[in-house]
Amino acid sequence: MQHEVQSWPYSFPSSEDFPSANQRGNVSGRLLVQDNHGHIPANGAYVGLAQPGEAGSWQRECKGYQFWAKSDNNGNFSIKNICCGHYNLYAWVPGFIGDYVYKNFISITPGSRINMHNIVYQPPRNGPTLWEIGIADRTAAEFFVPDPNPKFINKLFINHPDRFRQYGLWDRYSELHPTDDLVYVIGKSDYRKDWFFVQVPRRKQDGTYQGTTWEIRFKLDSVNQSGTYKLRIAIASASLAEVQVRVNNPSTNQPLFTTGLIGNDSSIARHGIHGLYWLYNIDIHGNLLVTGDNTIYLGQPRLQSPFHGIMYDYIRLEAPPN
Repeated sequence: MQHEVQSWPYSFPSSEDFPSANQRGNVSGRLLVQDNHGHIPANGAYVGLAQPGEAGSWQRECKGYQFWAKSDNNGNFSIKNICCGHYNLYAWVPGFIGDYVYKNFISITPGSRINMHNIVYQPPRNGPTLWEIGIADRTAAEFFVPDPNPKFINKLFINHPDRFRQYGLWDRYSELHPTDDLVYVIGKSDYRKDWFFVQVPRRKQDGTYQGTTWEIRFKLDSVNQSGTYKLRIAIASASLAEVQVRVNNPSTNQPLFTTGLIGNDSSIARHGIHGLYWLYNIDIHGNLLVTGDNTIYLGQPRLQSPFHGIMYDYIRLEAPPN
């Protein structure tokens, strides 16, 4: 297998639609991430060339070529055997939210060797982190994945890292939360045990479904009443779902923010753990918060199917900038 990988692109195809190695180009460089401590290497970043577009547009682009590589511990990357054409360079870095795009076009010509040198990704950040839930890796694998119903067990995935591959896990939410929804308490709860890996409708005893609202409870020692807090919600998958955000009042007619109907990647039904990535950056004015106990409500009201739901990747609340 490794021999075949190293032999590609093959020299024997005679079609003019299959460029040989000397008709392709390479792009290399080093990706850095800017944080509070300066620039750090983007360890294990995914760096690729795809059709020109906005940051993250490569996810939905399906007509042109894409060429990808993974950076080493020092952020160095090398993308080889790229077909000629005009591209943007894209990247995302495990451990950091958001997407990077190099705004200038990269033109690949036969035999080109382009060195990008150091390029810097500045992840979204307004202020210091007050709390966070999960790991920014574009999957929901770190969250609580329950044991399957015994009659649906697939023995291939017992004690397997991909335990989410078991059938019917979405239905376990209704069994674990038959009447009340998930409540996560910052500083006490553990996302590995207390945050269900997918937010889906609750199945009621009559076979119908109802929307669900999860609570994130947290304390603030003080509140900047005139400042703007930032709630960042990274979503690993959405299947004909919606997230409505309310702060300290679950009964308001209008949510502070809604995603609207998003997603159709069917990750829940196909036993996946991620689909298309979504990132929402939500302003919370300080006058909505109080010193002491606060609650953020995440409502998922879509209930036409048990597969309509959200897999969260990572959630963070930031204080106003200093």
